[in-house]
Amino acid sequence: MKSLKENFQKTRIVIVGSGIIGKFNALELAELGFQVTIIDPAQHQNSSNAALGLLMGNIYQKRRGRSWDLRKQSLELWPQWITFLQKFNYELNIEKPLIQLTTDEEKFKKLEKFVYENNDKNLRILERDSIFIKNINKAFQAKNIKGMISFKDGRINPFSLLQTLDKYLKHKKVNYLQEKIIKIRKSNNQWISTTRNNENIKSDMVILCNSIKAIDLIDNLSHKIKLKPVLGQAMEIEINNGEVDLLSLPKQFNINGKNIIPKSKDKLIIGSTDEYSTKPEENTIEKLTNFLDKKPNWLMNGKISKKWYGIRSRPDGEPSPIMKTLEDGLIICTGFYKNGILLAPACSKWVANEIKNYLF
Repeated sequence: MKSLKENFQKTRIVIVGSGIIGKFNALELAELGFQVTIIDPAQHQNSSNAALGLLMGNIYQKRRGRSWDLRKQSLELWPQWITFLQKFNYELNIEKPLIQLTTDEEKFKKLEKFVYENNDKNLRILERDSIFIKNINKAFQAKNIKGMISFKDGRINPFSLLQTLDKYLKHKKVNYLQEKIIKIRKSNNQWISTTRNNENIKSDMVILCNSIKAIDLIDNLSHKIKLKPVLGQAMEIEINNGEVDLLSLPKQFNINGKNIIPKSKDKLIIGSTDEYSTKPEENTIEKLTNFLDKKPNWLMNGKISKKWYGIRSRPDGEPSPIMKTLEDGLIICTGFYKNGILLAPACSKWVANEIKNYLF
């Protein structure tokens, strides 16, 4: 009788999409021994380019249901994957902790209630005399910023993660085709993915991880999946103000929905995913810096040194993300909205199990 490994090695899997989700699925499946091909026309223009890498898992306030189960599983899996991936990049790690802040008194009361009711040693309300709160209020010239800290959550540098995944996938000889898939169909128990250049790529299975474009490749009359485009934006701001040392701030935090990551004493990144659009508006700096009633002078006078964006997808009419087996050998794994990096380990584990169940 042939071993599972031998059977896996004969199974050809096509993954459409080369973002974090596509590459993480390729990683898990290549490690199991499958023949994997990633297909994407432009891997540097996918939705993962807008990712800041914040892992908001334990800080998530709805602690029940599918979404919480996926977060909980990923939080358990991430340390194992970091240890594994450090063989290819020893600098890759999860920067902890993560701080969530607000200037809204009602929202702060909800945070207090959440921390109190869960009695989780990894979550705490930040006291007013906390060094974090003092430094943040001082830097942002405010008095009413407050919130909670999660010692279990943090941040993975998304660019470093993508580069590390690329190293691993190259090491495992995972194929990468820089093509656009315009159609998929099944013929004689095989899936045929047709490229824009009319090349047909045969495989035993297809996994759709190409964000909002995934629905272009499925029969919506049968599957009725709807996705909305969501714009993820980020920018690096350079300040010229000797009064503020940005390195006195926490390594990653969130104020009123905007994610902030200090890079150096005079540079910081601000990002957000909250706009149902496919193109950024001209007043990006105004929208991303408008998270306080009054901006500090150094932020008002800051200059954009870089800015970038990516189109993400959010399910319309069902929970995020969409992880379904649509037909025998066809899986869709998309619609992660804000949580692609966080949920990548749980997603890839689910996909691997679906494939094992299908094959055996």
